[in-house]
Amino acid sequence: MARYTEAACKLCRREQTKMFLKGIRCVSDKCAMERRNVPPGGFGKRRPKMSEYAVQLREKQHAKREYGLLEKQFRNYYKLAVKQKGITGENLLRLLETRLDNVVYRLGFANSRREARQLIRHGHFRVNDRKVNIPSAQVKPGDSITVADKSRKMTRITFALDSSARGEVPGWLEVDPDNMAGRVLDAPTRDQIDLAVQEQLIVELYSK
Repeated sequence: MARYTEAACKLCRREQTKMFLKGIRCVSDKCAMERRNVPPGGFGKRRPKMSEYAVQLREKQHAKREYGLLEKQFRNYYKLAVKQKGITGENLLRLLETRLDNVVYRLGFANSRREARQLIRHGHFRVNDRKVNIPSAQVKPGDSITVADKSRKMTRITFALDSSARGEVPGWLEVDPDNMAGRVLDAPTRDQIDLAVQEQLIVELYSK
């Protein structure tokens, strides 16, 4: 399976925003954005003014890297979003937000989406009391996500629940930390998706 294996901190520096790809490290003084807040390459020299295409590309790259996807995966989500009713850009973000790895991260069971994917692949979570080890599985309103009984004392999960890296749980999700369980209350709306990208620019890029 293809996956990104290079330095994750370079991605944050390139997009000039914290994407919390390294979990708790991103809220410490070891964060690359705090230590060297310049784009990689060229020794941090000033970048020239970007063209319209470059601006659209940066928005796409930001969203793709935020959710930890490769180009083919991201494009496939765009194709699904085009086929759905409604605004294509919002459909795209909704599909990305309702991936199981993102939901596990948003609920606070992992400090990063990368960590959430690894935990899911190792079978540490249940969806509606059934084992699911596919990070890209889509959840829907009414689904319950729980930590497997054998995994409830895992240090990584308990540490994530106590960590401040995850931020607040969005309104379309509900979490019960004591029982290590969460529920999808509704499909997320655009104002409930905490992602600073202009999704319309992504649509314009792929529409060319």
